[in-house]
Amino acid sequence: MIARKKIVAGNWKMNLNLDEAIHLVNDIEDNLSSGLHSKVEIIIFPAFTHLISISSKIKQLNLGAQNFYPAENGAFTGEISVKQVIDAKAKYVLIGHSERRELFFESNAIVQQKVICALNNNITPVFCCGEPLEARLNGYHFDFVEKQLHESLKELGPSEMNRIIIAYEPIWAIGTGKTATNKEAEEMHAFIRSWIRNQHGNECAESISILYGGSCNPTNANELFACPNIDGGLIGGASLNPQQFLSIVNILNGLS
Repeated sequence: MIARKKIVAGNWKMNLNLDEAIHLVNDIEDNLSSGLHSKVEIIIFPAFTHLISISSKIKQLNLGAQNFYPAENGAFTGEISVKQVIDAKAKYVLIGHSERRELFFESNAIVQQKVICALNNNITPVFCCGEPLEARLNGYHFDFVEKQLHESLKELGPSEMNRIIIAYEPIWAIGTGKTATNKEAEEMHAFIRSWIRNQHGNECAESISILYGGSCNPTNANELFACPNIDGGLIGGASLNPQQFLSIVNILNGLS
């Protein structure tokens, strides 16, 4: 079996001023076991304005941007270009997060543009997908996610697919305190991996890390991460608490 990379990623969203962000980074770095990053890759996604300052503070952590506009420059007032993300020392970028899709009306076509732009500029996309509660309750959650995968990733070949990370985040479980059951989460992760296998073959499917996002915390992380197709977590609220975040990292490390 191909050994997949184990990952814990913290999405800080629109939280923390710069002093708070640096304090959080220092807390995590100071209490992170030396060499842990060799088994678990840890990524943080601070606010864009904090990236450059934080980049000089981190040693074991990896840096990602929460968003970008899929162009190198241009008349796009208020946006951040892919080149500016690179200048800010970010090596990862969140793409297709449900909040971007729902609040800022990003379509699968826009998500596709961002994925291709990131790959063309050697930034690793963390591609987010997931269904709303209505789709889950009415039994078309697999169809919903498959449409997201197909319309946003259909242009990628196996070598490009191997350069992305996928995060499954059921929209109904984000920030609500609700979490998909282990069975629900594992079923969708297995479905996503099966879709990749059908498109690009078994080797590609087995090499891609698929993370769970949706109210993942120290209480439920052990059972979620023990599922065979779940390779880590995209953490929201718990990533703002260094003790909780490190606890999640240690749980995944213990299972790796």
